[in-house]
Amino acid sequence: MRRLAWFALANFLPAVGLAEPAESSSPAKQYILINTSAADGDATIARIARDFRAPAGHPVRIGVGRIFSYFGRGHDRLEGDLRHFLNLCRDHDLPVLVALEGEYWWEGRPDLWNWWRPNAAGYDPANRENVEWTSWDSADALKIAWLNWGRQLRVLPPANLMSPRYRAACHAEMRRYVPIVVEWWRGLPAAKKDLFVGLKVGWESSIGVNKFCYPGGNALLDRPESADPHTGIKANEIPARGVTQIGYAAVKTAGLRTQGAITEDDLMEVVRRHLADLSTLAAGLGVPRDRLFTHVAGWKEGELLHDAAVNEHSSPGWSFYRHAADPAADAGVRRALARSSAAQWAAVEWLHQGANTIDAWHAALARTLADPRCKFLCIFNWRNIATNPSALEAIRAAIRAPSSAEADRDASASR
Repeated sequence: MRRLAWFALANFLPAVGLAEPAESSSPAKQYILINTSAADGDATIARIARDFRAPAGHPVRIGVGRIFSYFGRGHDRLEGDLRHFLNLCRDHDLPVLVALEGEYWWEGRPDLWNWWRPNAAGYDPANRENVEWTSWDSADALKIAWLNWGRQLRVLPPANLMSPRYRAACHAEMRRYVPIVVEWWRGLPAAKKDLFVGLKVGWESSIGVNKFCYPGGNALLDRPESADPHTGIKANEIPARGVTQIGYAAVKTAGLRTQGAITEDDLMEVVRRHLADLSTLAAGLGVPRDRLFTHVAGWKEGELLHDAAVNEHSSPGWSFYRHAADPAADAGVRRALARSSAAQWAAVEWLHQGANTIDAWHAALARTLADPRCKFLCIFNWRNIATNPSALEAIRAAIRAPSSAEADRDASASR
């Protein structure tokens, strides 16, 4: 297999507008992380630890990420899952990224969203204030939304990110789970402290993109799901994205506007405040800025939403799909990085979209990590690369790990 040279750093820095770093006797440590889920099982963690062993002292390490949705399940179960994941990774010497999110899956909190089902748990008409609206009036609160991550799903209405009750609920969950991560990190031996890559808040945080509403959405709730539209959003048509405009509840609650047309800047500012608030809380609970990351995405080139990732308590993070092969080409990220005072950033959600060859995958990995301020990239997801030899061999090449055949031979010899 032909090995690719790392791209020259000088070719990358001017594009993102960063100053050349001072010379260092040893390169900064970076990470290639692979996002996993509980459904992947413990065997996946063991496999990643076995198959992607970097030589001692190599500047790039392989690790794993996992998302924990704190409104989606009971506290005891989620706490058990989080502790098990952290300890499993510690035992396998795998660096970890923990994502805490409360934006997509909040089935477990009908006391926040159920304003329309009188005979169901959590019912309270006042919960209209905690979900998004399609006008400036809470009479137009949503009952339903749609999400399309490979296939379209009906989901619960998006939260009003500025609702005081929603914010208080997020704070309570963060105060429950962040200390678990911090305690685990502080309990690691000095030589293993770098197993904690970071804590991430947000998950492509936005309004009206991942969770969107079709025209007449509430009326569709009582019709068969097979009758739902499937046109999806038009990402470049900001701010409504080609579907029903939402965001009125958050913009009004934030005091940004109470009438007229919602603007792109309004929506960006709501998301910025949401992530800044969570970052401030996590920082106060003991997560330092170099291990605390936000997560934003941009669907239209250069859109203002990229800027919402930047705040004084965390390091900014973005999704990279279209620009995974060359993050320097992302105009929105370049602009936001110029505003950030953080010493680093991350490709917190990343997947190569080009030619499915070892060289193309390796080149994309190299370009992303060519900027020394990029602490890590997190590949989404394990299931997308588990059976892709080109991706797996490119990752091994990036850390000079043994080939799959060598790894299997070594594993057999050790038994």
